[in-house]
Amino acid sequence: MRFFLSLSPKEAGRVPLRDLSKREKGEIMAEIVLTKEGYKKLEEELDFYIKHKRPEAAERVKLAREFGDLSENAEYDAAKDEQGIVEGHIRELEETLKLAKVIDGEAIDTTVVSVGCFVKIHDMEYDEIEEFKIVGSAEANYADHKISNESILGAALIGHKKNEIVDVKAPAGVSRYKILNIRK
Repeated sequence: MRFFLSLSPKEAGRVPLRDLSKREKGEIMAEIVLTKEGYKKLEEELDFYIKHKRPEAAERVKLAREFGDLSENAEYDAAKDEQGIVEGHIRELEETLKLAKVIDGEAIDTTVVSVGCFVKIHDMEYDEIEEFKIVGSAEANYADHKISNESILGAALIGHKKNEIVDVKAPAGVSRYKILNIRK
């Protein structure tokens, strides 16, 4: 099966949630589609960052400050940088959860491909069968067989029914897939 990601397999494990610069500039951001599972996972990550990562980063800054002159203190600079990264990720998670539209797994219509469903497809060119869960972009992780509804493949599959053949237009050319099954 061809990969439609521009990330290496190592990078595909963790994709940044969203660029907050649009929000900071006052631009309106679209809602973020999440499954209940994805929403819960992000809530847990936020809780972990607030309860554990934030205090750890603050403690590192405090300890580094004790080393003396801050103008020549590499430990202090590194600790402040880490604290900024932690705070940025907390803001990113909070924004993602605030803008989230949660898809109810029980309400998924399995007659068509939609966010929250599993879809089994046959790559007609390479004669390979794959199964993916269609998720919002914040949950996408190709290594876990979760593809975004905004990805080239995910967007092409949305709205199609079992046994339909879907042409997917990608930079490498057009690929054909047959939808074998759709399930919750």
